[in-house]
Amino acid sequence: MSEALPRLALPAAGGTGLWRVALPWVLVAAAAAVAPYLVPGGFGLSLLCRIGIAIVFALSFNMLLGQGGMLDFGHAVFLGLGGYLAMHAMRHTGWPLPLPLVPLIGAVGGLVAALLAGWVASRRSGTAFAMITLGVAELAVAAIHLLPSISGGEEGVSGDRSNGPAVLGFDFGPQLQAYYLIAIFAWCCALLMWLYTATPLGRLANAVRDNPERVSFLGYDPARIRRVVFALSGLFAGVAGGLAALNDEIVTAAGMGAEASGNVLLMTFIGGIGTFWGPVAGAMLITVLSVALSTVTDAWQLYSGLLFIAMVVWAPGGLSGIILAHTPLGRRVGSLVPSYAVVAPGLVLAVAGTIGLAELGFRLQAVRNGATPRPLLGYAADPLAAGPWLLAAALFVGGAVWLARSYPAARDAWRAAAA
Repeated sequence: MSEALPRLALPAAGGTGLWRVALPWVLVAAAAAVAPYLVPGGFGLSLLCRIGIAIVFALSFNMLLGQGGMLDFGHAVFLGLGGYLAMHAMRHTGWPLPLPLVPLIGAVGGLVAALLAGWVASRRSGTAFAMITLGVAELAVAAIHLLPSISGGEEGVSGDRSNGPAVLGFDFGPQLQAYYLIAIFAWCCALLMWLYTATPLGRLANAVRDNPERVSFLGYDPARIRRVVFALSGLFAGVAGGLAALNDEIVTAAGMGAEASGNVLLMTFIGGIGTFWGPVAGAMLITVLSVALSTVTDAWQLYSGLLFIAMVVWAPGGLSGIILAHTPLGRRVGSLVPSYAVVAPGLVLAVAGTIGLAELGFRLQAVRNGATPRPLLGYAADPLAAGPWLLAAALFVGGAVWLARSYPAARDAWRAAAA
């Protein structure tokens, strides 16, 4: 049997079936079109732009982890290199590049970087693959720091997205115009990555994830399949990097470091790697936490980490796994409402206590460093007083006890409904 990869082929659908498939994408496009008017203001537009970029980045990572079983610890390298290439193309004075082409330049950067890295990493799988990608990421970050003419040093590389020629009368200087450009690219990239899952290559990636030995026995080369999927994932990550470059108008080496790779891992796991739309939900949630919560509290990264731990321990399927677990129950879901309502107060108390202890800890550190901690939701607690600590601890312990006593009944109700 030939080792050549099968040609990409899309499943045919006609009439009602095609409309049923297309309807969700039409609704998503409509929601993206009206979103700026539902979340007005500069902050809302900035948040929506970052959500669009994060969705493309998370879906590109899920091509590796969720669909191919490849854990990449350095996926942000393709985001960063795509961003650098896009920014330099945007800054080039001798070649007036229309801004809508900038993300495609980023795609080229991500693709080339993924081809080079994948040539080495795809030879192995599992833990060895993850360690190779971690080494490649560290090598890339170190190399970019040694090339200040490309990276711009600590200050990064900046540009003005409105300097290019106008397209249909739009110079993309206003944030609203930039948002719609990002939304169009995010929608198109998401659609392409969804269509990829139905192609023979996407199915082969699933097979390599589940049983590479059997794939090899059938005559296909698992390493070659991993290499192709790795390259496609890097291409879409490069698109996200190009979108980030035109949105932020600056690219720094921090965008391709371990923190960015960790963020996309959080997005994918919290949303759920078992479905296509799970990473989309995770990208939206983590972006809101990182952008919105960072304006309220300095402990937002701690909350992201706690959420990640909670999902891995108690809901390894992520948000999508929780939804899918309840979907087959149909009308029987209503029988779970009373049990869940009993559990909810304990969960609220435990979360409130956790937030209280975390905020007091951060405020205590700030006071010891001579800084003045900012209030949380208008309330400035004194971290040197015993009262706030006792109250937060009481909320946490009370919530934990409530959960321990109410959870068995909710578990039994779930088993009865699922039987």
